[in-house]
Amino acid sequence: MRTTSHECVLSGDITAVIFGVDGVVVDTSQASASAWKAVLDPFLRSHAAVYETQCRYYDAVTDYRRHMQGRTRLDGVRHYLATCDIPLCYDALRGLIARHDELFLTAVRQRGVQAFDSTVTVLHAVRLRGLRTAAVSASRYAAELLRRAGLAGLFDVRLDGLDAAGCGIPASSDLGLFRLAARRMRTPPARTAVVEESLTAVEAARRGGFGLVVGVDRCGRSLILPEYGADRVITDLSDLRIGEPVA
Repeated sequence: MRTTSHECVLSGDITAVIFGVDGVVVDTSQASASAWKAVLDPFLRSHAAVYETQCRYYDAVTDYRRHMQGRTRLDGVRHYLATCDIPLCYDALRGLIARHDELFLTAVRQRGVQAFDSTVTVLHAVRLRGLRTAAVSASRYAAELLRRAGLAGLFDVRLDGLDAAGCGIPASSDLGLFRLAARRMRTPPARTAVVEESLTAVEAARRGGFGLVVGVDRCGRSLILPEYGADRVITDLSDLRIGEPVA
């Protein structure tokens, strides 16, 4: 049964856990929000000048939480621009995303990235219990984030958008990456848990028949995540409990 109760127990028949990277393992929200503001404000200013409308600037706190957090970059920027009545073609959206990623990575490389303490605690507990672990993200820079956070060694499998291209998986295919991670951990999806913040990733895990889909709600989407297929919703990984193994 799906529930929005902010606590979740990994049952004893779960033998592996797939963790999303952004928003689950590492906190990228501030760097990403700042990068979006640096990209969108000049774009919005230019658009207002061309169409002779009042310029609405991007709010790095409110707009990021409302439109970007918990969504893919493509879905997030498309969702935000729709509220501004600015339709853009796919190529134009990809151009904004490419500029965001450039600024985001520059900030990460200059200032580093922080892991969520609660996630690190859970990772150690999960591995102590003998469960296999994977870090999965459709973004092309997730492996670098894990290295810079000093967490790469806590995962048996690490996959991101760069791996997807090399394995013939569409770069945006969360489901393809989840299935590949399960195969590499030698565990069936039915005995694998997925812990994700992204709505599309949660939906993909549900379609893939994974044994437990945990949605992480850091921006007030506890009622939406179950609609996308989350079995449980937690606000932080400190609410994730490790059950006893099946005898």
